Amino acid sequence: MIIAPSLLAANFGCFAKEAARVDRSGADWLHLDIMDGHFVENISFGPKVVQTLRPLVKIFFDVHLMCSRPEILLEPFARAGADQIDVHVELGEQVTPLLWKIKSLGKRAGLAINPPTAVSMVQPFLDQIDSLLVMTVNPGFGGQQFIHEALPKIQQAVDWRRQRGLSYNIGVDGGIDFKTAPECARVGADAFISGTTLFGQRNMKAAVSKLRRITAAYDPSLSDPAI
Repeated sequence: MIIAPSLLAANFGCFAKEAARVDRSGADWLHLDIMDGHFVENISFGPKVVQTLRPLVKIFFDVHLMCSRPEILLEPFARAGADQIDVHVELGEQVTPLLWKIKSLGKRAGLAINPPTAVSMVQPFLDQIDSLLVMTVNPGFGGQQFIHEALPKIQQAVDWRRQRGLSYNIGVDGGIDFKTAPECARVGADAFISGTTLFGQRNMKAAVSKLRRITAAYDPSLSDPAI
């Protein structure tokens, strides 16, 4: 199971200390939400933040582009130190060239899907991706309530992965806490992006360990090696 604290919930006044805190916590990824004020209403941060943090920590950087023109950001974020770059299936015809470009930059390619979007939209791209990110809130702001209607999307993604012999991660992002994470793990999610629940704890290491423990009980690889 992959545990990924989301920097959007960190103290913006001390990103370096917050990233180091994640690095020490035993988490697997640091998730960075990039918002442009167009694709979503909010604005977050850009490549310079990633570039600044990269030499300070060793953790895997998962960069989630919630942007209308991600094509202009792929190279800057790749140079800045992203390990994986996620783009949205809602971008339609742009998706294939975006995924190809991410791969050409030597990065893992992720595809995200918003709650209102039919899960069938991701099906044509599954053999091109390393990670599928199922949004469990409407993107743009942290601290929102988990949308349970996203759970069948996870189940469908698991079925497709098994049927087609693929190996992409299935991540969930939005309202992920100690109650909702096991619900997602039970239906097949294996990467958990959590902001407020992890950054809000004084002892992040203990919180990461707890989240890992309560999701690992549902790790499909332990019971079904085909996944």
